[in-house]
Amino acid sequence: MTAYIRLLRPTQWIKNTFVFAPLVFSKHLFELDFFLLGLKGFISFCLVSNAVYILNDIFDREADRAHPQKRNRPIASGAVSLAAARVMIAILILLATWLSLPLHIGFRITLLSYFILQFLYSLALKNVVILDVFIIASGFMLRVIGGAEVIEVMISQWIVLCTMFLSLFLATAKRRGEIVLFQSVHADSERRVLQHYDLHFLDSTMMITASGMAISYALYTVADRTVKVFGTEYLIFTTIFVLFGIFRYLFLVFKKNMGENSVAIILKDVPMFVNLCLWFLTCVLIIYRI
Repeated sequence: MTAYIRLLRPTQWIKNTFVFAPLVFSKHLFELDFFLLGLKGFISFCLVSNAVYILNDIFDREADRAHPQKRNRPIASGAVSLAAARVMIAILILLATWLSLPLHIGFRITLLSYFILQFLYSLALKNVVILDVFIIASGFMLRVIGGAEVIEVMISQWIVLCTMFLSLFLATAKRRGEIVLFQSVHADSERRVLQHYDLHFLDSTMMITASGMAISYALYTVADRTVKVFGTEYLIFTTIFVLFGIFRYLFLVFKKNMGENSVAIILKDVPMFVNLCLWFLTCVLIIYRI
């Protein structure tokens, strides 16, 4: 049972919290009907992303066996058979379909787009340099878009920009972390796309995306539409948490050689986790004037 739970990667569900971003910033967080819709969207993405993770583990089982850490994954290690993994994929897809059918058609299209893109990524596109990073990033983008579609609200263009830069930042950090990990154990990666990257290129890309994220978020907080919708200019003060989060993440990536697992950084690094909580609480206090 432990192997099957590990196969679902429950710690990765935190990525699906991006679905709640439109709920928070549309001022519907404390309205039960909207919250339940957002929760259904969140669960739907959890089910589909779990199916994608299993599918990816099936395709990558040979490469994972040569990986210093991923060789312990259930399929790569043989703890879960291919037949059982395929049955789990079918069950997860059926559950996601059943749950999402009553939801807005825009959400269903977004969820299907997420699955198709991630399937193509697992099948072949993960080996296409640069495009692989954009597809990883698209997963976060589609979660935010799906969160807006499921509660049927317009999404701010600034939120789209912020999410785009953030997701590209995390994706390039992931690739950098993979390269550093293999270099530390003096091994060659089975993932062909890593042979096209080097640390200098990825470091430059991280700095560009980090800058774009900081600027777009800051501009969002002072945009006329933002001030008009929230009735306050105080949201700009949340920028300090965003900047601290960026600096802390860069510190952990460059100085601690982390970055391959963004979820581990958020959950295990105390300053990062506390900063994230403070940002969220401050946003809620300002937006809802609690």
